[in-house]
Amino acid sequence: MKWHARRDSRKIHRVGAIVVALPFLIVLITGLLLQLKKDVAWIQPASQEGVSTIPTLSFDDILEITKTVPEAEVSTWDDIDRLDVRPDKGMVKVRAVNHWEIQIDTQTGDILQVEYRRSDIIEAMHDGSWFADAAKYWIFLPAGIIVLVLWITGIYMYFIPALNRRRNAKRMSEIKSKSVDDENPL
Repeated sequence: MKWHARRDSRKIHRVGAIVVALPFLIVLITGLLLQLKKDVAWIQPASQEGVSTIPTLSFDDILEITKTVPEAEVSTWDDIDRLDVRPDKGMVKVRAVNHWEIQIDTQTGDILQVEYRRSDIIEAMHDGSWFADAAKYWIFLPAGIIVLVLWITGIYMYFIPALNRRRNAKRMSEIKSKSVDDENPL
């Protein structure tokens, strides 16, 4: 079976584009949103600043303060996904497992902000794990590989014809100069 590079490359490009259309659209849209996460509070709440960069709160204090926020639905450490301590800003971000973020002043214990954090959900959609762990490896990873193949075939389809035109133009130029030389012998 003979491989016809340009025709097969176009076919691979066309079929690959159809196969990855939906996963790639999801990656594209979520990637654009993640690019803006520091600029759009709807995606990720802006970091507030505490009164001092010297923390005085204990972990127990942080848990007790977090329990007072009804949206976070925190009653034990199991309800907390992570703590993001920002000593230079004098605050700690407490991320509840239900995606609510509580920012607490690390010296006074004041609640600086309570907001819903969407960036973690968007990131999980971006890598496919939001749908299912298997989707990450069986849909989004192959889609990424197919997009790489699309890039390669697209480059091939663009540059090979351009190189052929250049080669043909050079050949035609050589033929013309040779025929001119043949017509005008010295």
